[in-house]
Amino acid sequence: MDFFVTHELAILRWLHIVAMVYWLGGEWGVFQTSYKVVNTSLSFEERARHMETAYRIDIMARTGIISLLPLGLHMGYLWGLQPLGGGWLVAMWIVWVIWMAITWGAFANRGSKLGLFLSNIEDWTRYLLIPTLLFLSISSLLGNGPFEAGDGQKWYSAKMLTYGCLLILRLIMHEWRALFPILEKGPNAEVERKLQRSMFIGRCTAYTYWVGILATAFFGAVKPF
Repeated sequence: MDFFVTHELAILRWLHIVAMVYWLGGEWGVFQTSYKVVNTSLSFEERARHMETAYRIDIMARTGIISLLPLGLHMGYLWGLQPLGGGWLVAMWIVWVIWMAITWGAFANRGSKLGLFLSNIEDWTRYLLIPTLLFLSISSLLGNGPFEAGDGQKWYSAKMLTYGCLLILRLIMHEWRALFPILEKGPNAEVERKLQRSMFIGRCTAYTYWVGILATAFFGAVKPF
């Protein structure tokens, strides 16, 4: 415990880097796997195998994404950039544990009613979290708080803003989860078209997504303003 207290910020920074690596690497893996998922020349069983691979890669990216927020807020408190510490930080990490349990529960029970229920809960957390992050970060950049945004401090709110925007882009994979089980029942041209369109949109946004991830990491590492 004394070791953690002494090296608290360094440990949190290390975990933040690891989470970012899992996020960026996981997104690349899902992106490459998607080409096989929509390849209609393959059997459904082969496509389903690649979809399963995508899910297994994606859970690590999700773990990284979910972990980045409490890690960033915890470090923000230590840096004096956000005011909520003490019991609030403890509550935040308890929420993180619950959120992780929901995410991993949805992954472990994918394809079942329980998995769908947990996935829907996870979706709603994003619907609530995204506008909250966008509002707080923009408000702070405008000088209205709650994050500090004086000279040399705006990078923190900017990092929070790009993070919130990236969560919006990531909702695209949720459509795959809804469409793919329909194909398991038999050929469906309309669903194939929707899946192809969803994958195309996902690939187009992926490049913006990677630039956004790199920008988020840049703000945190360089602190340019």
